[in-house]
Amino acid sequence: MVKKTLALAAAIIFSSSFAQARDQIKIVGSSTVYPFATTVAEKFGKTTSFKTPVVESTGSGGGLKLFCAGIGVKHPDITNASRRIKKKEVSRCAENGIKDIVEVKVGYDGIVLANSKKSEKFELTRKDIFLALAKDIPAGDGKLIPNPHKTWKDVNAALPAIKIEVLGPPPTSGTRDAFAELAMEGGCKKFKWIKAMKKGDKTLGIKKDKKAYKRICHTVREDGAYIEAGENDNMIIGKLEANPKALGIFGYSFLDQNANKVQGSKIEGNAPTFENIAEGSYPISRPLYFYVKKAHIGVVPGIEEFMNEFASERTSGPDGYLTDKGLIPMGTVERKARDKMVASLGNLKL
Repeated sequence: MVKKTLALAAAIIFSSSFAQARDQIKIVGSSTVYPFATTVAEKFGKTTSFKTPVVESTGSGGGLKLFCAGIGVKHPDITNASRRIKKKEVSRCAENGIKDIVEVKVGYDGIVLANSKKSEKFELTRKDIFLALAKDIPAGDGKLIPNPHKTWKDVNAALPAIKIEVLGPPPTSGTRDAFAELAMEGGCKKFKWIKAMKKGDKTLGIKKDKKAYKRICHTVREDGAYIEAGENDNMIIGKLEANPKALGIFGYSFLDQNANKVQGSKIEGNAPTFENIAEGSYPISRPLYFYVKKAHIGVVPGIEEFMNEFASERTSGPDGYLTDKGLIPMGTVERKARDKMVASLGNLKL
């Protein structure tokens, strides 16, 4: 009897959260996925009987926080992310009654370090990036010191004697997470004794310490060399035009859309081009996703239809209209797996 009463109470609460259901899809999340989602939303509104979804750029972390806050009209139906959802975020969702989530992989994007076309193009390695932007760097003999580098030439004698000044996203951004993992960590593990900390190395006499490894590799300096420029990538573009000596961090799609103003640095000899990202030769690239709350499907009209539009070949396939916006499509095998997930509304599995 107690179980039945509790189940009935839960059903009433759940139903009341949709007492005045929205007739318009609400989407939050990644600033990188934002232009793609906006394009799909506008087309969806024009070509179907459903209202154009409302898309808000909050950053991946900010979007997942809003998404996981609860079920009902006050909470978003979909969140975009330029990184995969974390286990702790899935747990937060579950704590708030969100136990059924559909994960949809959209495609790929590259992270670029770009500067104004008024300046010389940079050619960097991931090691250069780490030594320029890490809070602490190796000084030899297994020791770390506060980053002393003031100019790019201090980092690498082959680079120009220009002050290190990089405009980038805040910690809530999926771009920041991916940059730390792919670029910073990619350069950090070039130092053998730091790399050994991740799994431990008896021959080097280094014990496993994943927390210390991540802290060293992912922590960005806070002395003014790295400037948090918010979630608005267009703002970074404007600041790069105003300051030709600075570099900015953002997704490839923004570089593609602003190719008349800014240029992407080569990373280990590879330019951030559509072809190089698609074939995997550009070293700083990442997958893009959106997540859907299954409890909202069938209540807020058009969610399943929007998912199908976003995941269709005409949208995110090799010849889809999002490729004109800078999206790098997935290969055939990945697209088929994605299509199966969307069709079955399969639950997220980490």
